[in-house]
Amino acid sequence: MSVRLSFRLRGWWAFAVPALAVAWLLPGTGVGLYLRLAFATAVVLLPGAVLARALRTPGIAGTLAWACAAAFAAFAVTFAVGGSIWLALGIHLGIGAAALPFAARAEESDEERGRAAGQGPGRLWERERGARAAGLVLALGIVFGMLLWQVAGQLDGDALFHLARIRKLDSFGALSLHAVNEFRDGGLHPGYAFPLWHGLIALAARAAAVDPASALQHEASILAPLAFAVAYQAGVAVFRSAAAGFAALLAQVAITGLAAGGGGAYTALALPGTASRQLLVPAAIALFFVCLRAPRPAAFAGLAAITLGISLTHPTYALFLGVPLAGFVVVRALVARGEDLKAGAGGLAAMGLPGLGVMLWLLPVIRDTASHDPSVVETRRALAKYAGQLDVSSLTSYHLAPEVIARTGAVAVVALAAVPLAALAARRRWAALVLGGGLAVLALMLVPFLFTHFSDAVSLSQSRRAAGFFPFAFAFAGGALVLARLLGPPVLPLALVTGILLQRAYPGDFGYRFGGSGGPGIVTWIAAVGGVAALAVALVLRRNLVRPAGLLAVGAAALFVLPVAVHGFSNWSPRGGEGADRLSPGLVSALRRLVPERAVVWSEPQTSYAIAAYAPVYIAVAPPAHVADTKANHPYERYADAAAFRKSGDLAIPRRYGASWIVSDALRSARALPLTAVYRDDRYVLYRLPPG
Repeated sequence: MSVRLSFRLRGWWAFAVPALAVAWLLPGTGVGLYLRLAFATAVVLLPGAVLARALRTPGIAGTLAWACAAAFAAFAVTFAVGGSIWLALGIHLGIGAAALPFAARAEESDEERGRAAGQGPGRLWERERGARAAGLVLALGIVFGMLLWQVAGQLDGDALFHLARIRKLDSFGALSLHAVNEFRDGGLHPGYAFPLWHGLIALAARAAAVDPASALQHEASILAPLAFAVAYQAGVAVFRSAAAGFAALLAQVAITGLAAGGGGAYTALALPGTASRQLLVPAAIALFFVCLRAPRPAAFAGLAAITLGISLTHPTYALFLGVPLAGFVVVRALVARGEDLKAGAGGLAAMGLPGLGVMLWLLPVIRDTASHDPSVVETRRALAKYAGQLDVSSLTSYHLAPEVIARTGAVAVVALAAVPLAALAARRRWAALVLGGGLAVLALMLVPFLFTHFSDAVSLSQSRRAAGFFPFAFAFAGGALVLARLLGPPVLPLALVTGILLQRAYPGDFGYRFGGSGGPGIVTWIAAVGGVAALAVALVLRRNLVRPAGLLAVGAAALFVLPVAVHGFSNWSPRGGEGADRLSPGLVSALRRLVPERAVVWSEPQTSYAIAAYAPVYIAVAPPAHVADTKANHPYERYADAAAFRKSGDLAIPRRYGASWIVSDALRSARALPLTAVYRDDRYVLYRLPPG
């Protein structure tokens, strides 16, 4: 009995539930909010940790994989029976409880196997060193997360779209896939048809007993340690080295969180797109390489689970991830004479099955989207919107500008330049990933025929994002390993000086509209042409010309990243919001008190967009940029109707959309309406709209 209980009492997971109960006694602001969210997130991830232990899926990557699988099962049942968030939370935690005996048995079996193997002091010391390194990474992530709390600005832009879905999951009973849409008469969003990540955040908000807005605003501080841990785990899995894993982590943090200043993309870790890219994708990479080392059914199941999570959180990212991993498998098989071919193909199949299943399920929604297989008009609109990011020859021939690939600053520039160095470590898995994966991504982005047809299939808005799946962190860490061996200790001052110069020359361009100051296009062509030459050399030599120099490489990586970190922390302030619209507290309170849940509220597009985020209601119109352009949603027709109502005040227009309430926004329309006002302040008036 004591052995079975040891799983429950070992590690900080065991204290999540009682700690959350204590945190509930604290106010839901400041430190109290941080502790509530931290322990609530631990509780939500707990079923994933138990399942990962039962199936021997290692690390944070395994926890994330099986937490996604458990949440998918919980919400699938909830949607099928029309339950509420409480049912989903109960099923989610129940899955973890059901797996607990199997996890305890797995732990007992591992302990017995270790005793039977007679692990010596050397092996135990190695395990302890690995645990200390992982603990250091987690501690750094916690500190970084606390710093993110300071730059968590007001929710705006896409965050309001996601908050609206999370709020409906948190508030509505009789949940269904369509219940979380912004429009009561609209259709599913092709990117978020199954709200898996929204559901996880809603579960954390409900467990923490805080408003979804507070959870979404500050959850990034709680997820940052997980992002650090999973990036480190991916690096260790690829390089089989803790030192190289730490170098890859430094590169990832520099590109994602420091180069842009103000926390970079890490401030948006709670949003599905960023969470998928910074949490789930590194977890999938880690589990893919685990499958290469230990091709067990449970390992492939974990890889399938995390791919399901990616496919439901941000569907195109599962496809984008498959591009570099497929390139890796091909190059690894060629250079290493078939090594890893069987396990790599099995890993791609494990990823492909759930990804293909989700795509087939979404196919009717995708076909209903204007950006899929676009018309000439839609193509012209997309090319005009992303003009600065493309090199266009004609409407049927264009590709991503090479400067865009190098846009994320000094680390990205040196990572691209370091690609040819992989030829000196041809037999290493990381070299196959950098050469095969990197060249596959570059070919897809730079060859007009490939990029044009790829954009037609997934939309230009999405296809350009595939450039971010170039293995920057692994190319950077691999280059550091090779240069440290070739140059020895002089690599340290060289790394610092080079980092300073490149940071001054190419600090990065992180704006939505690319300004062309991110990085030189020539370095992308160096990666492409030099990568092809390096691949040819690797195919001829088929051996390693240098051995890695781990600790020296970590020092070089740290010194190179230091100027980027200085820049990032010297610009540590919230960035200006895009599309922000502050509703008055009085209006929010009136909407929640007076307007029934699921009622349709009519207002100006930008005001409506904010109303859906802060009240559990439907809206009739929103800015087209924040609405899926499907036939069911017809966002431009709604937008035109809003303009018509602004001019005429014809109440038949909102009634046509089923609206029973109207919010008048004095900053956007000064028209008084012949209706009963139930709330009024300096800017907003809330009217009840009787049936026509």
